[in-house]
Amino acid sequence: MTHKALSAKGEPRNLKREAIQSGVARMVSQGVNLILRVGYIAILARLLSPDDFGLVAMVVALTGIFDVFTTAGLSSATIQKHEISFDQVSALFWINILVGVFLALLCAASAYTISAFYHEPRLLRIAIAVAPAFLLNAAGVQHAALIERDLRYVTLSAIETGALCVGILSGVLLALRGYGYWALIAPTLISPAINSLGCWIATGWIPGWPRRGANIRSLLHFGGIVTLNNLVVYIGYNVEKVLLGRLWGAASLGLYTRAFQLIGIPTATINSAVGAVLFSALSRMQHDPARLRNFYLKGYSIVIAVTVPITMFSFLFAHEIITVVLGSQWTGAATIFRLLTPTILVFGIINPTYWLLISTGKQKRSLYLAFAIAPLVITSYCAGISFGPEGVALSYSTALVLWLYPHLVWSLHGTPVSVGDLLRTIMRPWMAGIVASVGALAVQRYLGPEVPSLLRLAAGGLVLMSIYAFVLLFVLGQLKLFQDVLLGFRGEARAGA
Repeated sequence: MTHKALSAKGEPRNLKREAIQSGVARMVSQGVNLILRVGYIAILARLLSPDDFGLVAMVVALTGIFDVFTTAGLSSATIQKHEISFDQVSALFWINILVGVFLALLCAASAYTISAFYHEPRLLRIAIAVAPAFLLNAAGVQHAALIERDLRYVTLSAIETGALCVGILSGVLLALRGYGYWALIAPTLISPAINSLGCWIATGWIPGWPRRGANIRSLLHFGGIVTLNNLVVYIGYNVEKVLLGRLWGAASLGLYTRAFQLIGIPTATINSAVGAVLFSALSRMQHDPARLRNFYLKGYSIVIAVTVPITMFSFLFAHEIITVVLGSQWTGAATIFRLLTPTILVFGIINPTYWLLISTGKQKRSLYLAFAIAPLVITSYCAGISFGPEGVALSYSTALVLWLYPHLVWSLHGTPVSVGDLLRTIMRPWMAGIVASVGALAVQRYLGPEVPSLLRLAAGGLVLMSIYAFVLLFVLGQLKLFQDVLLGFRGEARAGA
């Protein structure tokens, strides 16, 4: 078996059309997943306490570092490689399995240390319980990568959504039956098991035994750099949770992680919907700079156009979002949520540069960027930790905003895309977002605090999105661009581009 940039029939693939179709499918599925995740958080926030969330967050903040090694970067290696053989993918599969077994054992073995570190005996059982998830995830890494490589995102999205639904259902049922924090643990085992099984069935691929001469050294090198990059980024973005749990306790950490999780949902959803498709498509275009630049900027325009109004909406209606989604008992998380909202826009701007770098074989530069970011954000946590969760949120957001421009300059140097290209892409959505925010703020002030939060949220959101869409598409003339993108480049499709 050799996976090439060809269709199943062996004809040259219309890569742009397939990428856009995959992107639309991915965005629809991620929209559904967003609703499911927010609904799940809303239900469990009313059934569980901040202490329950904080306990699980304590464990995840430390054991989550093992997640970085689950794929060992080998899924990215499989997707990025122009041609890859059956023997190579089989060898990578068994490496993933060995890594998964090792991580599961390591997680279980570290349970006592985690419990002692936080002075919390309940963490011992939690850490042991989550250990099998590493093997369950590892079992489907290469199968999912093959699906992504072939741009079969409709299939992959269906699998992921189904796995998410079953995991959410298990968590809600356990919460309703009074199992407390175990309701948060069950989905971490059930969802990856179903996801891996679905990917096996969808590919129909059964790995062979590893053979000598598979020539996987370059793949391992690529995967090693990606893994180290992810490790550095993970440490940089999760140290504050360890500090908050250790110094401020489970309840404060619970408030912070609920706000942090909600603020991260838009970024994770957009990145999952667009980023994976960009990586798969750009990897196939890496030897055609002009084509790569054109495709990348169109994909980037979609990311920014979606990110800007979400950022504005989250900042203006932080209190209403927390009250509606989590409930009135979580109002302490509203300030944290608002202080974290700038990170939505920052990540929306810089995350696509990561896909550009690794798809064009510049994974080392991405690693160097990670080494620069991690000390910056860790320093910001240390500066804000004495002020509690709010101080951490403010210092974290400030550090990322200050890092934004240097990151773009460093990322894009020597690539077909320039900083000017991105700034021109960002400018119009940003202008539309400012105008829309003024309208939404006027509605918020007009309705007043006596109006129920849900009504203020719905009215403000409707006004903001309506003004934003009108200004961006018609006043600033972006309608044709989005028509071209969402219709799958019909003209180029006819030409077989």
